[in-house]
Amino acid sequence: MAENVLKISNLKVAYGGIKAVKGIDLEVNKGELITLIGANGAGKTTTLKAITGTLPQCKVEGDIHYLGKSIKGRDSFELVKEHLAMVPEGRGVFTRMTIHENLMMGAYTREDKAGVTADIDKWFSVFPRLKERSGQLAGTLSGGEQQMLAMARALMCHPNLLLLDEPSMGLSPIMVEKIFEVVRNVSDQGVTILLVEQNAKLALQAAHRGYVMDSGVITMSGNAKDMLDDPKVQAAYLGEG
Repeated sequence: MAENVLKISNLKVAYGGIKAVKGIDLEVNKGELITLIGANGAGKTTTLKAITGTLPQCKVEGDIHYLGKSIKGRDSFELVKEHLAMVPEGRGVFTRMTIHENLMMGAYTREDKAGVTADIDKWFSVFPRLKERSGQLAGTLSGGEQQMLAMARALMCHPNLLLLDEPSMGLSPIMVEKIFEVVRNVSDQGVTILLVEQNAKLALQAAHRGYVMDSGVITMSGNAKDMLDDPKVQAAYLGEG
């Protein structure tokens, strides 16, 4: 039986009278790369923020279980200590810190100095561009390099679940391909990932399973490769059909 890392049941999120998420079910099992695709405004980012406790004042209903425990309403800093990490839309790197300092911030909950040093070396091997620029201020990096740094920083806490929110947004086509190559690499190393992404084709090509979200509801889910071949998905999200 697959081990549940994340299980969402009947999640509803409302901002005042606006219902952004309207009762969705979603689950992520250990070792899976799951993607949540959909048009802009479908409720994808709101879902991630509900998981991580980073929403502004709003009404959240339903159940969010992480590693078998309810985390609804928990503070985000507590969830980092429980190895749940998120790379937000827009990357959110510490622009006036160096690459190395950003990575150290990702490990702030850890006390194993030798392990932290080993992990920095490990992720520098995955992100060689960062190694070349380790003493450079994060704010001087390109968008793609900042995205790599944000991912490496999140991985420094040894996440049981890594949430990625629109990692390809605003990047050049070549850098988008590179970012997805890295996402697949990280997944291959056993990191469980929930990926929110507007580039449906690349997301489904990388993922094991997918969910389609539209106007706050899940309209389809299944094996990612099967979804790539589905005429409805092709017509709506892949520019085909």
